This record gives sequence, C-alpha cells and structure tokens, in this order.
Amino acid sequence: MEQLADQGDGNYAYIDTLDEAERVFADKLTAIIFTIAKDAKIQVEFNAAVVERYRLLGYENRDVADEDFRNDAVDAGEIGAGHSVTALYEVKFAENSNPAETALTVRVRYADPETDEVTEIESSLAQQDFADSFTAASLHFQLAATVAEYAEILRESYWAKGSSLASVSEDANRIAHGLAQDENVQEFAGLVNTAVSLMQ
Repeated sequence: MEQLADQGDGNYAYIDTLDEAERVFADKLTAIIFTIAKDAKIQVEFNAAVVERYRLLGYENRDVADEDFRNDAVDAGEIGAGHSVTALYEVKFAENSNPAETALTVRVRYADPETDEVTEIESSLAQQDFADSFTAASLHFQLAATVAEYAEILRESYWAKGSSLASVSEDANRIAHGLAQDENVQEFAGLVNTAVSLMQ
C-alpha cells in the first residue's frame, strides 16, 4: 500500500480498531485531502570537519539523489494540512571539532500546489546548538527518537544491538507522563509495555 500511495501521490493508513478508523476518516481527513506543499524535499548537508559520520533512520525508499534536489522534474512527497514530516539522523561529532562551527545545513524545497511556485528555505546548526543529553532535548524529539529505536529493535536492525525493549519502555513511559494529553503518545507507551510483557 505504501508503494501504491507513493506512486500515486496518495496516502495510506493501517486501521486495526474503530477508534483508528474514526481518527483517520474523521479527525484527519482534512490533512489527507488538502495538500499544502507539493514535491517536498529535504536535504541535509554535513560538514565533515565537525560530523565524523551520520546515518539516516528510515526513508530508504524515499531517498532522492543529491543532484536531483533542485530538479523539479523529479517527483517527491506531498504534505497535507496538519501533517508533519520528521527526518532523524544519528550523528557522531568529530573529536576536538569547533562547537561553534556549522555542523549541518538543512534545506527544504517544495512547490505551492496551486501556483507551482517553488520555495526553498535553509537553516544551519552548530554542534553547540544540540542538547547536551537526550533528556535535555524536547519531549517531542525524545518521542521521535524513542519510536525510531523501538522500530529498529522490532526489525532486528544491526544498529539496535545495544538497545533493549526495557529501556525503550522506560523512555516511552517517561515521555507519556510529560505528554499526558496526547492520545497517540499514550497508545505508543502502551504498545511498548505490551511488547515488553510478551518478551518475558
């Protein structure tokens, strides 16, 4: 379904409960129907003097070649009203690098769905702009990273060899406490806790 949706610039959803059906077809229908950004692309450029290595988590099937970033003939993703897209990178900083030097530059390029006018924006971050620790980062960043780690464990990724469902459960429960009003976060924490209990 994901491949069909990608080919037709559409959307897909996994619906396993009546609550999820209501969420997709009632609460989020506007976000699915109304496109606010067409052919949206993200490019992250790393400074080798500051970032020793990096890894993109997921999006393997959505990768656009660097040389095609500004090629508007290359099809990319559509973003609906109320949607957000998160790209997570695992980064290792080089030893003794200058914390004030630019570590990475992020560029976002998209077309207006009505006029086809293309907009490109960019922003840079230095090493000193990053949080000092995982728990010092925003709860929404922690959530995204915890969901990614959970997925890596479930798919038995090489990169998850130092992770455990128990530690993911700890983080998920702590984040769920901090984001108590978010039903999706509560549901995620519940799923992780269920997975931990099944493994025992």
